[in-house]
Amino acid sequence: MTISLRLNDADMEIIKAYAEMNGISVSELFRRSVLERIEDEFDLQTYNKAIEEYKQNPVSYPLEDVIKELNLG
Repeated sequence: MTISLRLNDADMEIIKAYAEMNGISVSELFRRSVLERIEDEFDLQTYNKAIEEYKQNPVSYPLEDVIKELNLG
C-alpha cells in the first residue's frame, strides 16, 4: 500500500534529518511512529479500563499469590 502525505519544505527537512540521524528511511520513520502511537493509545485505554475496574473492586494480590495461582513458579 502506498500513502501520500503533503508536507511543507521545512517540515520535510526536519523529518529527513531525524530519519537520517536514526539511520532509517523516512518511510520507516513514519511506519514506526504511527505504530508506536497506536500501541501507546491502546496501552492507555487498557490502563484506564483497569483503573476503573480497580476503583469498583479495590482488591490486590501479592505477586507470590499470583505466581502460584497461574502456576508460573
